[in-house]
Amino acid sequence: MKGNEKLIERLNDLLSDEMTAINQYMVHAEMAQNWGYQALHKLIRDRAVTEMKHMDALIERILFLEGRPIVSRLKEIRIAAEVPGMFQNDLGLEMGAVRAYNEAVKLAVEVGDNATKDLLEKILRDEDAHVDEIEGSQDRIQQMGLQVYLSTQTEKKG
Repeated sequence: MKGNEKLIERLNDLLSDEMTAINQYMVHAEMAQNWGYQALHKLIRDRAVTEMKHMDALIERILFLEGRPIVSRLKEIRIAAEVPGMFQNDLGLEMGAVRAYNEAVKLAVEVGDNATKDLLEKILRDEDAHVDEIEGSQDRIQQMGLQVYLSTQTEKKG
């Protein structure tokens, strides 16, 4: 099915965002693992896996719309040297994703592509959950202090 070119372009931009997030999250996850924060490693790695699923869904949709997925374009990856900075950088990615997916949903509605709209709304719910997760971690750091928070991250959860 030949899709709307502007929408395919937007999907490719979202694909770039997802690939950027995957790279940033995987580095942050491995840094947490290296520092001995197994629970934090799992939390960030699980977020990266969700982004990988988003990437896969976007590629599938672009191909279905007879577009060409562009997988060679990354945006700026922001690696932090400490845990609070990781959360701040990751929150920036997720807030940008929420804005971008909301805009893409509007475009899908404008061009009458409800199947793409449904996919984008599903991904948007995941991105909203990521914002909530990161803000929750930031709140715990603020309430407990960084050292106490990090002491809770040394054992693998789940």
